Amino acid sequence: MELLKLIKNNAIKHKKRIVLPEGTEERTLKAADEIIREGIAQITLIGNPQEIKSLSEKYGLTQTGKANIIDPLNYEKKEEYADLLVELRKSKGMTKEEALNLVTNPLYIGVLMIKNGDADGEVAGAMNATGNVLRPALQIVKTEPGISVVSGAFLLLTEKPEFGEDGLLIVADCAVSPNPTAEELAQIAVATARTAQNIAGIEPRVAMLSFSTKGSAKNEMVDKVVKATQLAQAMAPELAIDGEMQADAALVESVGKLKSPGSKVAGKANVLIFPSLEVGNISYKLVQRIAGIEAVGPILQGMAAPINDLSRGCTVSDIVNLVAITVNQAAGLSK
Repeated sequence: MELLKLIKNNAIKHKKRIVLPEGTEERTLKAADEIIREGIAQITLIGNPQEIKSLSEKYGLTQTGKANIIDPLNYEKKEEYADLLVELRKSKGMTKEEALNLVTNPLYIGVLMIKNGDADGEVAGAMNATGNVLRPALQIVKTEPGISVVSGAFLLLTEKPEFGEDGLLIVADCAVSPNPTAEELAQIAVATARTAQNIAGIEPRVAMLSFSTKGSAKNEMVDKVVKATQLAQAMAPELAIDGEMQADAALVESVGKLKSPGSKVAGKANVLIFPSLEVGNISYKLVQRIAGIEAVGPILQGMAAPINDLSRGCTVSDIVNLVAITVNQAAGLSK
């Protein structure tokens, strides 16, 4: 898709430093080779240097030698990172001994690199569960100011230009927060709008989805979306955010005009916010499998620095794409 080419081209301009903690994993190594060859990012691989070299030779990789390679057991900044971890976690009773043990874990090293200013972002999860990736991230990097909830967005790439932004839709939350409060849903809406700006380069038109449009149904679940819409509008008055809104009212111009006349979003939304993780996860998987729509993500939002989680079933191209996305997130956060 042209969007992915645009994302990669933008990433090349920024030259951000991305750490890959699973440095001896086959797909990760092959992705690193491609990323370095294309100039998408400056790569740090965490893993035994001899094993990385041996595996690179086995897979016929020619670029991984240009990566910054960190041996997690013999890293020159081990003491420095342990001291940083103790300082960050002292309220939780972190001891130096515990910190020295944790800084041999590649997932902790990766986020400590970011916190210490030695890297701009991280991509992991090819061989680790989401919880393992997010735990050190939330402990060390934490969420960005004004945001208390982490969420996961997907880029849905359709071949129907009448929907979204020339066929592109950004949807959330599909990956992290099971049942967000109205306050959290508002934060997810604003974070997803920023993702649309920073990664897709589009002006977001955000629809807060429900089974009701502008009071057509009465229910506490609808009330949550109504409140979330009001809070999101107050958080970011410069953004076009509207709701509550049914999916057809959000996406189809004729329906939008009928159900929500005068709305700047109805019928032309390019960002869709689901009321719960259950709805979001089911929805994106349905359109992905039945309609054949390409779903890129999840893109984690709300962190103070971009840390993205892969599916353990990911492909090499998935890793390359997510690194390019992470670079664009880092560039957006540094503005």
